[in-house]
Amino acid sequence: MNSTQETTSGKKSSSASKIVLLGIGLVIGVIVTLIIYKFMLGETASSSAGMQATESEPLYWVAPMDPNFKRDKPGLSPMGMDLVPVYADDENGGGKDSPGTIRIDPNVVNNLGVKTAKVQRRALDVTIKTVGYVQYNEDTLVHVHPRVEGWIEVLNVKAAGEYVKKGEPLFALYSPELVNAQEEFLLAVKRANRNLMAAAKSRLQALQMPKIAIDKLVESEKVQQTVVFTAPQTGFVDNLNIREGFYVKPGMTLMSIAALDEVWVDAEIFERQSNLVKLGLPVVMTMEYLPGKTWEGQVDYIYPTMDASTRTLRARLRFSNEDYFLKPNMFAQVSIFTGKSAMHKSSDENMHELMQESQVDELNIVVPSEAVIRTGTQNRVVLALGDGKFKSVEVNIGNVVEIVTDPNAPHSGHTTMKGTLKSGNYTEVLSGLMDGDTVVTSAQFLLDSESSISSDFIRIGGELDRSKTALAEGEDEKMNDMSNMGGMSGMGGMNEPVWVEATVDDAMPEERMVRLTHGDIDDWGMPGMTMNFVVAEDVDFTQLAEGQTLQVLLQKPESGMFEVVGVKP
Repeated sequence: MNSTQETTSGKKSSSASKIVLLGIGLVIGVIVTLIIYKFMLGETASSSAGMQATESEPLYWVAPMDPNFKRDKPGLSPMGMDLVPVYADDENGGGKDSPGTIRIDPNVVNNLGVKTAKVQRRALDVTIKTVGYVQYNEDTLVHVHPRVEGWIEVLNVKAAGEYVKKGEPLFALYSPELVNAQEEFLLAVKRANRNLMAAAKSRLQALQMPKIAIDKLVESEKVQQTVVFTAPQTGFVDNLNIREGFYVKPGMTLMSIAALDEVWVDAEIFERQSNLVKLGLPVVMTMEYLPGKTWEGQVDYIYPTMDASTRTLRARLRFSNEDYFLKPNMFAQVSIFTGKSAMHKSSDENMHELMQESQVDELNIVVPSEAVIRTGTQNRVVLALGDGKFKSVEVNIGNVVEIVTDPNAPHSGHTTMKGTLKSGNYTEVLSGLMDGDTVVTSAQFLLDSESSISSDFIRIGGELDRSKTALAEGEDEKMNDMSNMGGMSGMGGMNEPVWVEATVDDAMPEERMVRLTHGDIDDWGMPGMTMNFVVAEDVDFTQLAEGQTLQVLLQKPESGMFEVVGVKP
């Protein structure tokens, strides 16, 4: 019995020992695993950090305005600007990017406030905004002239601008010639000679004696010493040139009477927009003295000649003026609608056919007008290529489109292939951009100044126009020809060192640069000036003390900036 218990107790002790040993082994294994993992993780992290440090370390520094000026450490360029670091990814990508492509750090992009916009296509419907001047409708303008000599006995119209109705008396005229003509008529009546009566009556009519006065003469058979002349139409009196007692004779303009139920407006159209104006186009007009009120009309006539002084084309617009708000010589703001907007504004059934003839369905590339950089020789935009890359490209532009988006209007906005355009000015781009491009609309001048230093202004992914290529080649040949001549434009032979007297204005030993003021260099065709020079390594820099005047040997390598390669007192 005892032996059996001892055997059982020994087995339990052995099992417990094994469990303890197994637990200890597991603990040791976990500890070793953690140590190895930590070591490997640390090594990987340090390796990654080392790679990042290697990749982020600049290869060299270059001058912002001169890519050929390179240094192995930070410093100043010959123009006093900080050198720009060049990294390995920039250099590797340089072979893929076209000339003029620049890369900017995202933080710098944010600091510059760079904004971009997508290129869009839309049917170009230009709203021509211009000025106009209200005029009388000359179709209803009547001038009053006498056909006999005489005196104004009574003037019923006292001032210009008075409203008169057709048949109302204007003035009473005493004319000896009219008196004699009436007596001849009465003499023919007494003789009962029909031929003489007809001839005498025709003479009275030819002298513009009113019909009512002739009828009174026939009825009363008495000569009227003064004849009352009446208004030939309803309207407003203008150009009143007579007063009571005036002596008048044939050829004088006594007054004018114009109807204002409808007026003309002479609008001035710029020459570049003259091809867009067509007869029948709808027009909306506003006046400053009545804010919020608009008048709707249409283009009635386009004058055949251009104004030589203003270089504008006149177009006559017709507006209804039943309330007489529009008065001659008023200044008006005019909007002439073309394209699809014209069809929206006009109820004319022929407008749709007219717009089809104008090819309004053609989609044109437009960009915000603020994205276009206009120079004296070309127009450019800055493309946003992604990954902080930008490039200036040349574009050919067309019309400027003003878009006003009214969310409450039935035709608000302009739906395009890429959405709805926001309110603002847009410029038509004829060539130089493609669908999907992104252009810079803010801070583009800073980017353009940097990109244009080395840019070829060729469209990314596009074809260079042959004429432009020929022009560029011609300019290169011209510059080569100038290089053979003297002057700053072409300073050939700079590879040959030349001695010149110069004064040291500033010495920068850390950058091994010196600012010199030198005289004319006839061998190079260079005038005297002050500029920075690189000092060669074999030149004793201590000789270039500030304020000294000495002889320096200058040289311009094929690549790089001007160097001082020799010094002597």
